[in-house]
Amino acid sequence: MRKKILAAVTAGLIALSSFGAVEAATRDEIAAIQVKKAKDFKYWTKDAVAKQKLIEYVTDVTDKKSRNFIPVEDRLAVFDMDGTFICETAPCYFEWMLYLERALHDPDYTPTLEDKAYAEMVNAEIELGHFMTGQFPKGIDLGEAKSQEVAFAGMTPKEYAAYVKNFMQKPVVGLTNLKWGEAFYLPMVEVIKYLQANNFTVYIVTGSDRPATRVMACELLKIPTDNVIGTDPQIFAANQGDISADNYAFRRDDYLIRGQLTQKNLKMNKVVAIEQEIGKQPVLAFGNSGGDTSMLNYALAGNKYKSLSFFVICDDLERELGNENKANGCKKLADTNGWIQISMKNDFKTIYGDDVKRAR
Repeated sequence: MRKKILAAVTAGLIALSSFGAVEAATRDEIAAIQVKKAKDFKYWTKDAVAKQKLIEYVTDVTDKKSRNFIPVEDRLAVFDMDGTFICETAPCYFEWMLYLERALHDPDYTPTLEDKAYAEMVNAEIELGHFMTGQFPKGIDLGEAKSQEVAFAGMTPKEYAAYVKNFMQKPVVGLTNLKWGEAFYLPMVEVIKYLQANNFTVYIVTGSDRPATRVMACELLKIPTDNVIGTDPQIFAANQGDISADNYAFRRDDYLIRGQLTQKNLKMNKVVAIEQEIGKQPVLAFGNSGGDTSMLNYALAGNKYKSLSFFVICDDLERELGNENKANGCKKLADTNGWIQISMKNDFKTIYGDDVKRAR
């Protein structure tokens, strides 16, 4: 069985490698971004209020003479991923597009009729623009996650990582000169680098598949793999069969394979996961949608340290696939909860680089 899976993955990777080259900032160039001081920010507009508030905050809490000083071990910052520091709207989440590629376009994978039908429904909803307008059917997040994990079940972690890496070479739909693996908001990369340079520990807390997030972001952003909290697949030993983990002993000839969904890491689940996996309250939180509400408010609620939450607004209709109605709703949500707004339109000097434009 393992040989069949490996052969299928290899064939799929060859297919995924044939998308064609696009020109944009390379991952190496993104990884090389360094922001140690306020003057090092290059991708934000000069008068961006959010950037200034962040700089003032970091300057204050890292000053040992300040009454707001935060010890290094408690400088924790949590970031959502999709729509917060990578592209979310081209035309949907990175992992959803990965799933649709696997379920509908991979010649070496045959989904069940039920899973194929579900993938076709998800694809149709995206093509109708319902993702951006918030008109997705109720429960689609969980349904997609379950179907997605089924699509990759049986792969080893190494095989799955290779599949993700090759998908990252695919051009982003709706934006020119951009591949998925390079679809990072450059100004937000600067924020992460700035915090790291000032001894903040950065965590990614996302609803996306945790192993895929590790491949997409960890090496690039110099974030340890154990600083990623996301949605997990079940993990089995290859010879485990239907035996529960409580009653199975890993054999010398075993290896790990992916299974189905455990729990989708969204909304309050993010806060629970932060407490369980980090055990400390973050002092900074960054998000972009209602699914991040709990995490952003958790960073502010009763914190013993000075804390801030930032909200990225998808209001750029020229350099990004933004949505005015969604952006207006997000602005109201930020105002209601006391989060600092980051306007992609007004605060970002560039998003992905000047050569990346909205396709017409």
